[in-house]
Amino acid sequence: MLETRVRAELGQRQDGRMEQPLDVPELAAGAGFMLRPWRLSDLPLVRKASEDDYIPLITTVPSPYSESAGVAFIERQWGRATTRAGYTFVIATSAGRPVGQVGLWLKNLEQGRASLGYWVVKAARGQGAAVAAVNAVVGWALRDLRIPRLELCVEPWNTASVRTAERAGFQHEGLLRGWQQVGDERRDMFMYSLLNDEL
Repeated sequence: MLETRVRAELGQRQDGRMEQPLDVPELAAGAGFMLRPWRLSDLPLVRKASEDDYIPLITTVPSPYSESAGVAFIERQWGRATTRAGYTFVIATSAGRPVGQVGLWLKNLEQGRASLGYWVVKAARGQGAAVAAVNAVVGWALRDLRIPRLELCVEPWNTASVRTAERAGFQHEGLLRGWQQVGDERRDMFMYSLLNDEL
């Protein structure tokens, strides 16, 4: 049974009780990037992301930034693994410089679905960080975790994110009208998906 197999892959008991916290691994991401768990030394990355016009609207990155708010953000990332809500990674260059985040969220895992989200700070855009990170998480999620379906949502105007999704092999499925709250308004989203047998 699909649900039983997926639960077993991620360590969830049949009675619904959760096992140990998720172990966020380090993953090679290609193109000179790597993925790793969050550290308190990543506060400068949170500060840069908080100064972006868009990232705080679609994430829990604090804006305005303060050190205490930045620490709370990083602790929330750790908490996602503790509560088994998902895996959240820092995208870093091969030299160790953090440039963004990618997450694999498990809210709909019982239906055989997981979703991805990602952001890269402005100074590091256009260097392939997002697609390298998404490719790494996709390969790991489909091959190692054996999740049947991955999804991601992108605002129609966000052509850079659309290109990232498509370069990572995601298929455009359609427009979800008024799908997500972004700032003070409901916004349309393109739905993209990638199935396990399409990798």
